[in-house]
Amino acid sequence: MKSVVVKSPGGWDNLQIIDQPSKDPKANEVKVRWHATSLNYHDYLVGAGAIPVLDGRIPMSDGAGEIIAVGSDVGDWSVGDRVMSLFFPGWHDGAPGFRKIVGVSGETMDGYITEESCLPAASVTRIPTGYSYAEAATLPCAALTAWNGLMHATQTKMGDKVLIEGTGGMSIFGLQFALAAGAEVYATTSSPAKAERLTEMGVESVVNYKEDPKWGKTIFRLSDGGVDHTLDVGGGSTMSQSIEAAKIGGHITAIGILSGGRKGSITFPKLFFKFITMTGIAVGSRVMQEEMVSAIESSGIKPIIDKSFAFDQLAEAFRYQESGQHFGKIVLEW
Repeated sequence: MKSVVVKSPGGWDNLQIIDQPSKDPKANEVKVRWHATSLNYHDYLVGAGAIPVLDGRIPMSDGAGEIIAVGSDVGDWSVGDRVMSLFFPGWHDGAPGFRKIVGVSGETMDGYITEESCLPAASVTRIPTGYSYAEAATLPCAALTAWNGLMHATQTKMGDKVLIEGTGGMSIFGLQFALAAGAEVYATTSSPAKAERLTEMGVESVVNYKEDPKWGKTIFRLSDGGVDHTLDVGGGSTMSQSIEAAKIGGHITAIGILSGGRKGSITFPKLFFKFITMTGIAVGSRVMQEEMVSAIESSGIKPIIDKSFAFDQLAEAFRYQESGQHFGKIVLEW
């Protein structure tokens, strides 16, 4: 079988396709033939070498495929079942803890840009009915992060006002989940063309953050007193504006550092005089993923796939991601 691996020190020229022996599943494992993966910022950092991994690590935290063999102790899965991966294969339920999240797909353990792999039976979930493998491969990281941020870190309900930032995969899923919950959605982007697409999808107001560096105050005004919930994807580069956009008593879920925002500064009086609650999250658990699948089936939500690449085009896919042209998810199919 073939796998893509990251050779030290990372970088697009150090992504190599290798041949590996096929293995049989252990008693508690399933063997999956993978057919698709999708790109996340985490995968980009691994591929680029910004997150160091063991030499020869198989990257990519998302995977969708079919079970082709089951171990002797596995009773929940059968050959032919269509499944998708978990970002944290060891976090099945409950609150996060070190032992649950130490294993990260495509980073501390092998990911899913490989033709086959064996993994614990509890480390996959079913994919939504009617979804293709490519569509399912967009869910385990980006969609689950948005689901956790809107439905677990806070409880978004009908009539709430939600702010999403940008048009990457997680943000678009956040938009879709918020609209399905009956929320009023506001958004930021730097592209007039993307702003038009966001409006067509049902966003109430879109602000161009490059043209309006104080977009947080603009969102506060447009939403008539601030938003209830914000999915902050930029970290230090966006958090101060997310605070400006929040209503008194609002909630901000910090989920990313997409704009080079590992560090930043905020005005603390604004934070506590607005009685803002902030929560940091990283993706979610198996139980959350199962809940999300059920919600997707009930709502009819379909992912927005911007562009598809082939198995041997991971470097090209990362370069396209780097360009920032995409709206929604980038996938690879084989």
